[in-house]
Amino acid sequence: MAAIEREHLFESQPIPSAVAALCVPTILSSLVMVLYNMADTYFVGLLNDPAETGAVTLAAPVLLAFNAVNNLFGVGSSSMMSRAMGRKDLETVYRCSAFGFYGSLISGGLFSLLCAVFRAPLLTLLGADATTSAGTDAYLFWTVTIGAIPSILNVVMAYLIRSEGAALHASIGTMSGCLLNIVLDPIFILPWGFDMGAEGAGLATCLSNMFALGYFLIYLLVKRGNTCVSISPRWLTVRRQIVTGVCSVGVPAAIQNLLNVIGSTVLNNLAAGYATTALAAMGICVKINMVPMYIAMGFSQGVMPLISYNYSSGNSGRLRAGLSFSAKIIEVLMVLSTVVMFAASGPLVGMFIGDSETVAYGAQFLKGFCLAQPFLALDFLCVGVFQAVGMGKESLILAILRKAALEIPLLYLLNFLFPLYGLPFAQAVAELVMAAVAGVMLLRFLRRLPEKGQGAASVTGV
Repeated sequence: MAAIEREHLFESQPIPSAVAALCVPTILSSLVMVLYNMADTYFVGLLNDPAETGAVTLAAPVLLAFNAVNNLFGVGSSSMMSRAMGRKDLETVYRCSAFGFYGSLISGGLFSLLCAVFRAPLLTLLGADATTSAGTDAYLFWTVTIGAIPSILNVVMAYLIRSEGAALHASIGTMSGCLLNIVLDPIFILPWGFDMGAEGAGLATCLSNMFALGYFLIYLLVKRGNTCVSISPRWLTVRRQIVTGVCSVGVPAAIQNLLNVIGSTVLNNLAAGYATTALAAMGICVKINMVPMYIAMGFSQGVMPLISYNYSSGNSGRLRAGLSFSAKIIEVLMVLSTVVMFAASGPLVGMFIGDSETVAYGAQFLKGFCLAQPFLALDFLCVGVFQAVGMGKESLILAILRKAALEIPLLYLLNFLFPLYGLPFAQAVAELVMAAVAGVMLLRFLRRLPEKGQGAASVTGV
């Protein structure tokens, strides 16, 4: 993105249109990513084989673990890049982007190696049994052993490109891979195609991630000289300033996602203790719940560059306006989503599998999951602000509180008190408490900001 366009977007464009320019493409790519994540479950579900659906569900925590690397290098680097742009420090921008790219490349290689070497104990850890082991193993081969590097790199590169305001191009790259995955899934999974089941879902995912990565590499080649994102080895450095700056935000974000993996693994293992149909239903509900969750995540990720840039440049009035506008919009959307999903829980689950027992379980589970959405959106926004301004400590506190102190213990407690049916309500209770704590922390941060930049564009765009 050219410097003049970038400065207009971050410094003077009316808040509604600036937020829209950053958030709408990010939300659209997030929704397409949800469809991409749901596609595996949907097309495997058409086989009406709970064991195949269960295999995709059991592998999900490993793919979630990718997000730890995505956040370490993606969130960490992009936050520091946007703040450096606010200070007009382009050298730091170049060095951060190169560090993020090559750090992701090395991490993806390590994921592939570890999955190949420790395949058997990993399957046991995930909760795979004689029924689901073969499908889970085959799915992980394509998505992790072969596909870890493109999967991680294409997400991190989207973060890097979005950090300079080029949200549309970041979203096009992400969506292109996701849409290809949706097209390839039925071809590889279903009997009329290659009839590969869960393994076919993994192969489709691997190929689509390679395609998305190719888009981003071509984008950087075409935009060379007109972008602040650089993956040239000459900008790669392990200077303390760069490493500390990236890790101060990226490590807490990575820990947050590792805790998400642990939480997902605990949920799957507890559900797997009841029936294969219950496990399949839980996996379907988690995927359905991704729709509103990714919308909220898209908002928080999309507005981050605006928050970072104006925090660094000292324009606290514009920062507050962007945050306030985003919070109002996302909360309205999440309340509407909760109402729709609670009322239509059965039909929504029935879209993914025809097994009546699985649908019956899922209809009850989804009612518990959807109650967390309004609170989760506020939590995401608060964490996004802390990540954007470099407050890694605060985001780490919230991450530990959400999973380690609240949700994971609640999974065990509610499962004990209300066997199986208590599991979906753990997140809602945890997010309710989190919303109160995160809201107080955010208000304290906003009160400390100097009253500067009040002449900037208002929420109404005046």
